[in-house]
Amino acid sequence: MTTRHPTRRTALRLAAAAAATTAGRPVPGRAAGESQATLIYVREVGCPWCREWDARIGPIYPKTPEGRRAPIREVEKRDVPASGLTLARPVRYTPTFVLVVDKTEIGRIEGYPGEEFFWARLAKLLELLPGE
Repeated sequence: MTTRHPTRRTALRLAAAAAATTAGRPVPGRAAGESQATLIYVREVGCPWCREWDARIGPIYPKTPEGRRAPIREVEKRDVPASGLTLARPVRYTPTFVLVVDKTEIGRIEGYPGEEFFWARLAKLLELLPGE
């Protein structure tokens, strides 16, 4: 078994997150009444791609600029109907990452074929946020 190292992009994100934290820079807040974007992570027990995302991205996501802009919320696939979310279509695959504002879907990423794919697709999704 070979050990896989984080990609250069991931390493740069970690370094930037650490620098922002250690520099004491405040994280920009939201104005009262402003909508909050959330990244809904729809997962399923036993999903190998969910485990891969959990191992590679899960620990660093909240420390990244993307994670501060769209905090993550995990939802089991079976619990999606009771979550109160307004989705454009049903979730069929796990993992699925749904960007929502005020519980309404803005866009989604279906699947996880790797870090580069995830970060690139997430960047495109975040461009869809209102007022951006």
